Amino acid sequence: MIDSRTEIRAGQRFAFGANWRAFIDTVDETKIQIAADSLVRALRRADLVGLSFLDVGCGSGLFSLAAHHLGAAVRSFDFDAESVAATAELRARFAPDASWPIEQGSILDEEYVARLGRHDIVYSWGVLHHTGDLWRAVGLAAGLVRPGGLLFVSVYNDQGLRSRLWQRVKRRYNRSGRVARAAIVLASAGYLWRWRPLLRLISWSRGGQQPRARGMSARHDLVDWVGGYPFEVARPEAVFDFLRARGFELRHLKTCAGGLGCNEYVFLAPS
Repeated sequence: MIDSRTEIRAGQRFAFGANWRAFIDTVDETKIQIAADSLVRALRRADLVGLSFLDVGCGSGLFSLAAHHLGAAVRSFDFDAESVAATAELRARFAPDASWPIEQGSILDEEYVARLGRHDIVYSWGVLHHTGDLWRAVGLAAGLVRPGGLLFVSVYNDQGLRSRLWQRVKRRYNRSGRVARAAIVLASAGYLWRWRPLLRLISWSRGGQQPRARGMSARHDLVDWVGGYPFEVARPEAVFDFLRARGFELRHLKTCAGGLGCNEYVFLAPS
């Protein structure tokens, strides 16, 4: 397996783990509860007691932790060593007695994947499109779901030309020095957040700030969005067709309304 740090130094991969290590300083019980609530809504279950939960590309570890709080037997892995460290740190802070394995591994490493077994819930939010081989990653993740289990994934929405332009921005970011990266993030923030004053006014009129979806952080999400590379996209129908051909049935869909961001899916595996 190629070390993620080699690709990061070569400008071929974003340092996802470093961003997640910074993010976990913001994690508290409120964010954990928001993350758990998002799992409950999408999976349509009040808890995960008695179920195995595999977090493919665990990132910060927030959703592994949320699944643990909901009663699941959790196993986590990530390609990036710093993401593994971030997840281990969250476990130490919020679930120090948990028997919850956290490993370094790649969803594209078929030998490693073959050792993971099958699970009741396979979760991979915003990860598979950063592997450099989206469809093989989706297929391998699907193979980790036990019969009758659930596959919970999200994939960046394909916006055609806009997506291709963002791919160029991301490539440039990862090949640039610190000053140029800061400039790219600031310029991107100006574009992505151009409607924020209006949205803040709407939020204020409704009684104040709404918590960020999934317990995430706007600042760390921005850096992840601008730098997140490799980067692939897919239309909802492409994801649906790919998994339906493998016998999966769509149970939950939340789109980004045709805009930037991820479409979220939960599929039921064939029995």
